[in-house]
Amino acid sequence: MPSTTPPETSHRIALGDAQIAYLLRRSRRRTIGLSIDQRGLRIAAPLRARLGDIEQLIQEHAGWVLDKLTQWRERPPPERLAIVDGTRISLLGETWTVAFSDIGRQRWQFAGGTLYLKTAATVDAAKLLEMALREKARTVFTEQLNFHAARLGVDTPPLRLSSARTRWGSCAHHGGISLNWRLIFMPLDIIDYVVCHELAHLKEMNHSPRFWSVVEQLCPDWRSRRLELRQLGRQIPQF
Repeated sequence: MPSTTPPETSHRIALGDAQIAYLLRRSRRRTIGLSIDQRGLRIAAPLRARLGDIEQLIQEHAGWVLDKLTQWRERPPPERLAIVDGTRISLLGETWTVAFSDIGRQRWQFAGGTLYLKTAATVDAAKLLEMALREKARTVFTEQLNFHAARLGVDTPPLRLSSARTRWGSCAHHGGISLNWRLIFMPLDIIDYVVCHELAHLKEMNHSPRFWSVVEQLCPDWRSRRLELRQLGRQIPQF
């Protein structure tokens, strides 16, 4: 998603007895959209939409907004994954076992469903695991960028790995693409969707119908993959 999106502005609205803060982002869209995530209530609205009309829509959906905000507040934080010999993790849609082992000069090795880590008393296993996964992510993401860039008829853009907590990818005006390394926990077809999404911004630096037509050209079932991405994103392990 492009890095040049308009800034969000903060507002407050009374819903029943509660004062609810919300973030408003305007863009070249036709309808007003409501969403709730870890940041709270967020509104996406057309550039010329009246604030009164926006807040009237919020009032009409007050019950839904209050219920969803309560669910987010009561949601337990993700459990931190203990990295020990035998820990199992899901990578690219498959289950891998972490094994502590002396593997010579290498610090890690992926082989036969096992990720071997060369640990030592002075080595943080979680940090070592992240380094291994970042390397794996860069290899996989580069392959997918090369493949889909060729389909789109563009040069493969420079790749940067991101550690963002709330964004899976971004595309800059100079053509560089950032992808969240934690996508490595997703199945390959979900990574494909994010890669196609960001590559489409090389043609359309917006989220217009023309942009989505480019995405659909590369990834015809992008809608179902986007929904799955949102669902799986809540299950990303923390360690």
